Amino acid sequence: MIDRQRLSSVAHSHHPIAAPVSGVSVNRILRRADRRPAARILDLGCGEAAWALQALTHYPDGHADGVDISRYALERAAAAAAQRGLADRLTLHERDARQYVPDGDYDLVMCIGSTHAFGGFDETVRLAGRHVNADGILLAGEGFWQVPPTPAALAALDAVPEDFTDLAGLVDVAERAGWTPVYAHVSDAAEWDNYEWSWVGSLTEWALDNPGHPDAAAAGTLAREHREQWLRGYRGVLGFVTLVLRRM
Repeated sequence: MIDRQRLSSVAHSHHPIAAPVSGVSVNRILRRADRRPAARILDLGCGEAAWALQALTHYPDGHADGVDISRYALERAAAAAAQRGLADRLTLHERDARQYVPDGDYDLVMCIGSTHAFGGFDETVRLAGRHVNADGILLAGEGFWQVPPTPAALAALDAVPEDFTDLAGLVDVAERAGWTPVYAHVSDAAEWDNYEWSWVGSLTEWALDNPGHPDAAAAGTLAREHREQWLRGYRGVLGFVTLVLRRM
């Protein structure tokens, strides 16, 4: 059986931010979400905790909790935290984001590129928002139709048009749930290309470097299939936005 969590971790080897967002953009977004030095931070679907770790550099007395179901990603997150001297300020939880008990007292809650954990963007802003205190910030990153979806894009994403809305529609969803954007970052073409080439390239290199591994052939096949889906399908069609949200 293919270990998909392992392959996902490998795919993000050169781009631990599991979304088409550059490091420079992450810092800009976090500056706009700045609250206080001792902020409590929660990253739901944290992957390798790239966002949480960077947030801790903005909040020098803060503490972060990272939640994810992938033990491979969490192992990488723990190693990265230790390397950056942040291990004592990051607590990792191997569990489904839906099962993380809300206490409503986090200053900053993030769910970026992981809204599938809640079943979509509307459920994410509703359920992840329960963790945010009255004056806190919710960072939510989600895909949207940059242009009307083509048949090739829908086939590549195994999607229907209703699976995503346009950017204005996402803002409407957030506001219906009681949140309003105070800033947003829309990923540009360079960020998308860097993310996708890193994802495909990391898997391809791993397959070439580990020919005897039982998952090597599957990794190579997955990389080729993903590359075709992206280049011939949703490139330039699917956008990505990270919204900085406050309660209305």
